[in-house]
Parts: sequence; structure tokens; C-alpha cells
Amino acid sequence: MAIEEIAETTGTATIAAASATGATVATEATVVTAATDATDATATAGSTAAAVTYPIAPGYQVNVRSGPGTTYKVVKVLPYNSRVPIRCQRHGQKVSGPYGTSDIWDSIAPGQYVSDAYVRTGSDGFVAAPCG
Repeated sequence: MAIEEIAETTGTATIAAASATGATVATEATVVTAATDATDATATAGSTAAAVTYPIAPGYQVNVRSGPGTTYKVVKVLPYNSRVPIRCQRHGQKVSGPYGTSDIWDSIAPGQYVSDAYVRTGSDGFVAAPCG
């Protein structure tokens, strides 16, 4: 919530300053809204810096691998109805799943990857920064 309060306070100060000078504030208002939306999307009860999580396809237990392909070692299996954070994404082996065929692999933790074809991100492309 602290981030949201700072964004609102900053936005109010920007609007007040713009009003005093007669400047247009549409851009500043959009920035405040975006900051608030980002805070709302990432905040969860009891946490101020929680990551956005994405659902695994219903009815699937998904292998988590040590790298972006099915030849990498399985490090764990996600249970049904899991949600995962996506730290970063990279291209790897092409896999077909309930959300299509994709060569994008989602890093959910250091050394842990799941095929994006099993994660409902709402996009056929990257939703996170490329892994470095």
C-alpha cells in the first residue's frame, strides 16, 4: 500500500502544480493510474512486494525443469491448480500444451523452468523480461 499512497501523493502534487501553471495533466494522471493498477495487480494480503502469479492449466500437474527444455532434469512437479510467478522468460525447446505450442519457457525460481504452453499468461509472447 505504501507504493500506492506515494503514487497518489505524487500525482496530487503534480496535478496541483500543473493547475497552478495551467498545464495539461493527462499524462501525469495516466501515470498515477498505471502505478495504482500495478500496485493492485501485485499486492496480496500480508505482502507489500508480492509477485504477480499465473495459473497452471486446470487438470495438469506440470514438470518443473532445471532448464528450458524437456531434456533438462525434472526438479519438482507442480500440483493441480498451482499458480506460479514468472521471474523472467527465455526461448528454448518448442512444446505443445493446453495453451498452444510455444518455445517460451518461464523461470519461476532460480534454476526452475516451466513451459509457457502450460501457463495461462493471456499472451503468445513474453509477459516478463528476458532471462539474462
